Amino acid sequence: MIKIAIYKTGMLPPTQTFIPDQVNAMRDFEPCYVGLERVANGHQFESEPIVLMKQRSTMSRLGKVAFKTAGFAPEFLNSVAETHPQLLHAHFVLDGVHALPIVSRLQVPFIVTLHAHAPTSFGKALPRTSLDNMVYSLRLPTLWKRASLFICVSDFVRQRALELGYPAAKLRVHYIGVDRRLFKPSTQRRDPQLVLFVGRLEERKGCNDLLEAMAEVKSVVPDARLVFIGGGSKRAELEQMSRDLNVDAEFLGRVSDDEKREWLSRARVFVGPSITAPDGDAEALGMVFAEAQATGLPVVSCYHGGVPEVVLDGQTGLLASEHDSHGLAKHILRFLQDDVFWQSCSNRAMSWMEERFDLIKQTQELEQIYFSLLKSATV
Repeated sequence: MIKIAIYKTGMLPPTQTFIPDQVNAMRDFEPCYVGLERVANGHQFESEPIVLMKQRSTMSRLGKVAFKTAGFAPEFLNSVAETHPQLLHAHFVLDGVHALPIVSRLQVPFIVTLHAHAPTSFGKALPRTSLDNMVYSLRLPTLWKRASLFICVSDFVRQRALELGYPAAKLRVHYIGVDRRLFKPSTQRRDPQLVLFVGRLEERKGCNDLLEAMAEVKSVVPDARLVFIGGGSKRAELEQMSRDLNVDAEFLGRVSDDEKREWLSRARVFVGPSITAPDGDAEALGMVFAEAQATGLPVVSCYHGGVPEVVLDGQTGLLASEHDSHGLAKHILRFLQDDVFWQSCSNRAMSWMEERFDLIKQTQELEQIYFSLLKSATV
């Protein structure tokens, strides 16, 4: 087995399960997780990651600052080097910037996956006075030069990266994929009036537009009901809005992965009407759309970000313009009322996921990318 290092500054937010999912699907590479610190209530690993901060203390925090600014952490760098990884793969561009001192020490091929359209983690703008913003601004040209390859999770992300000045020759689109062993069709009967949303309850997820659409849907299908899965800062506001609009909406907060899959198998239609945020933040792709379709659940969303790459309009789901609550309502009603169209989209959604978004196939393709870079490095 060929050893590789998987880098993420924070090990590992529970919302980033797509990283261990990809790692666990590898066949020919033995991964070692590397980061600067463990995330509270984060992902649980079978083997302990190599982290810089082994405890929460003032000295540890100073050590993290020293590493970010000067790449100084001899013990940490030695620990990573002793695992003898032949390649380092960082997820998110800011994490790639943080990983540069490790790459300099190891002198191995370096891949960075761009999961968001903007130059930071999840597209959120960095505060101008923050340490991360300073390090990012100073080291981005070095990252462009030192990285062997930037993997873009969608063509949308690739186009945005080009606009930002990333070297075109180093950009490659590669979809991560969904684990179809877990997200698969169920034999249980679907609730014919159930509309499902899964995601963060934040402005850019378009939940206000969804509630307005559901008010219109209920005027035609009185028994239609909406379930929200996920937490976020807008929950209280959305709960009040649902009462004001007399929409039958249930807010479940965060649920387990098993519960999420259960709801995906129970719903009639999945709706995720994401919109572009004021700072330009947008969906890079939206893995939850792939998860829904893998269970045979048609999707209603918007012409937004990378969504049209994963949801085939008119084939696996229906797309509306951003902020078009009437269009969303029309699409939801079609899936609630048209059994033939629903079944057609359900079938095509599952075959589409098998063709283009199967985790095993996509990970095998990623491993071929690894092999190619390793071969080039030895020539």
